[in-house]
Amino acid sequence: MHEENKAAANGCTKIRRGAQNGAALLALMEKTGYSMVQQNGQRKFGGPPPGWEGPPPPRGCEVFVGKIPRDMYEDELVPVFERAGKIYELRLMMEFSGKFIGVCVSLDNCRLFIGAIPKDKKKEEILNEMKKVTEGVVDVIVYPNATDKTKNRGFAFVEYESHRAAAMARRRLIPGTFQPWGHTIQVDWADPEKVVDEETMQRVKVLYVRNLMISTTEDKIKAEFNKFKPGVVERVKKLRDYAFVHFFHREDAVAAMSVMNGKCIDGASIEVTLAKPVNKESSWKQHFNGQISPSSENLLGFPNKEDGTQKSVGKPASLSIRLNGQHSPGPPEVERSTYPIFPGIKLTPISMYSLKLSHFSSAVMHLDYFCHKNSWAPPEYCLYSTTSQDGKVLLVYKVLISSIADDSQSYFMPEKLCTTVEDAKELAAQFTLLHL
Repeated sequence: MHEENKAAANGCTKIRRGAQNGAALLALMEKTGYSMVQQNGQRKFGGPPPGWEGPPPPRGCEVFVGKIPRDMYEDELVPVFERAGKIYELRLMMEFSGKFIGVCVSLDNCRLFIGAIPKDKKKEEILNEMKKVTEGVVDVIVYPNATDKTKNRGFAFVEYESHRAAAMARRRLIPGTFQPWGHTIQVDWADPEKVVDEETMQRVKVLYVRNLMISTTEDKIKAEFNKFKPGVVERVKKLRDYAFVHFFHREDAVAAMSVMNGKCIDGASIEVTLAKPVNKESSWKQHFNGQISPSSENLLGFPNKEDGTQKSVGKPASLSIRLNGQHSPGPPEVERSTYPIFPGIKLTPISMYSLKLSHFSSAVMHLDYFCHKNSWAPPEYCLYSTTSQDGKVLLVYKVLISSIADDSQSYFMPEKLCTTVEDAKELAAQFTLLHL
């Protein structure tokens, strides 16, 4: 009887708290005039507020607030946030009870990464599938396979009309119940494109050329871009199926972009855009989102002078994004901290592949994560050694990357030797990631 009375008392307490919360929310709506709607696991307060005229606030006006206690509602949150300015809209989802809240600028991302797509599917097929189960689809971006242009790369980006539409689509797709063409797809936020100010872009004289054939040489690219006006190309740097074409003068770069975009080189229809510059002093820190230490940079042995350009297209939320400078620079090393495990803390078993790249500090882990994201076999490391003139044993790893989907294989081996196994493996992983 004692336990039954206790349970009844707890039930009454919850009902009483619910009634109090409901009354507080009603009082808040009467006071502010804002409406409140609950939909798809989140409650929207405002959007727009009373008397609002004109379009919604532009991108960049939203912040994300995490780790809000579960027993805190709009009646307590709104007065806090109103100290910073007039609220257009507040969308509430509760979690992480009992911790400090975290506030950061919202990315206002409108693009999702969809992985594990059958490689024979065309853009229209993927677009139609996404429209069947999600709302607000604006476009689908699909990249051709590097070696077979009739196939896609096994992933696509879906662009939505708003961040909210993208968030709702992600929420609906993530459980894995949607299986287009009988395949279980991977869903994640696409990393946002790097934003470069207009003044900086006005000085760019380098073109980014994508969708090239693997066999196309730098000399062939230079010759093709020199056709419309001989002698305007300074140099060409090709990496796999894309390249950077450097011009002596900006006006020639702009003219060449207009002329060459959509042209065929060795049978491939190329896409040409202005390359987005990077911070030369921190570019290698950007490659791993600020996670390469100075010692790692020395291992790679990259020269101080860089090409000064990066790709400007959207990429999946995978390591290739970070290697292409799509994030702002971070600290030279990952911040590592320890936290006490208090009694009663719930620990949940998870897979490392459910984490984000920011949780990994080594290139070896990045490469493993990257291969998993692309549905490839885990990387294989083959160790080789030689002896230096002074008798030291020097080591280098060769890395094998195998694609499960098309049985293709690629080998990668850096041109530098190391004195420890750990350094050799880290160097090999970094070198491989650079060339994927």
